[in-house]
Amino acid sequence: MTPYKNIAVVGKPDGTNLGESLNTLAELLKERAMKVVMETRTAEFTHVKPDRTVPLQSIGEGVDLVIAVGGDGTLLAAARLVAPHGVPLVGINLGRLGFLTDIPADAIRSMVGRVLDGACTREQRLMLHATIQRKGKTVFENVALNDVVVSRGAMGSMIEFSVEVNGEFVYSVRADGLIVGTPTGSTAYALSAGGPILHPSLPAIALVPISPHTLSNRPVAIPSDSVVEVKLIRGQNARVNFDVQSYFDPQPEDTVVVSALKDRLILLHPEGYSYFGMLRSMLHWNELP
Repeated sequence: MTPYKNIAVVGKPDGTNLGESLNTLAELLKERAMKVVMETRTAEFTHVKPDRTVPLQSIGEGVDLVIAVGGDGTLLAAARLVAPHGVPLVGINLGRLGFLTDIPADAIRSMVGRVLDGACTREQRLMLHATIQRKGKTVFENVALNDVVVSRGAMGSMIEFSVEVNGEFVYSVRADGLIVGTPTGSTAYALSAGGPILHPSLPAIALVPISPHTLSNRPVAIPSDSVVEVKLIRGQNARVNFDVQSYFDPQPEDTVVVSALKDRLILLHPEGYSYFGMLRSMLHWNELP
């Protein structure tokens, strides 16, 4: 018997073929006598009437499973809302890559059906919580599944910042910025900046400098129970962003404090999912003949 009775659905409003995918998904859920909860704007794209609609901020409340229909960005946005409720999340891919949304749009009936039957891989993903501290007070906070990035603004030059881990000074550096990334985020911006790929099961956080002025500043992986403090020394146009979806503009002397979120994201993958298979496909790694 399926453990999922109340299913929440959130989609990318400008996603290609969103309406068609939502119709297929909603019909499948209705056929299985499941209660369909849709994010308010998402519901506008389907002709199948949901049992109820909810604002995006409430998408993880009172449901057994959340399905994100879009690209990885759609799933990232949902993850920040779902993780505190301990609700599993699964992604249907309407985008280009799909590192996280690994159910193709043309396989919704078969693959979502198997997930609903329990034929899936269940894993926990580390998330980050960050606060911006100014003169001892918190002026902003948010969470991220991929990364928290301290960087120069679009019109700015290099910024200068210092880094401490668990109160111990690590270095000061002039650079375009610093990525504090999770294992999930190690295949995102951190990968483009030369960071290591971290397997999702590793309890680790990656510190990846972005174009450091001193080339000896290399990426480093630290334990996931570490507290990272990034103090902005110089940089009038600096910015802190969370999964490239939320941001805050800090001032010199502000400190960004990053640590692991106590809640883990529960991510579901269809049966047969392989992390290394995904990497081979997404990164075009060669296979032996």
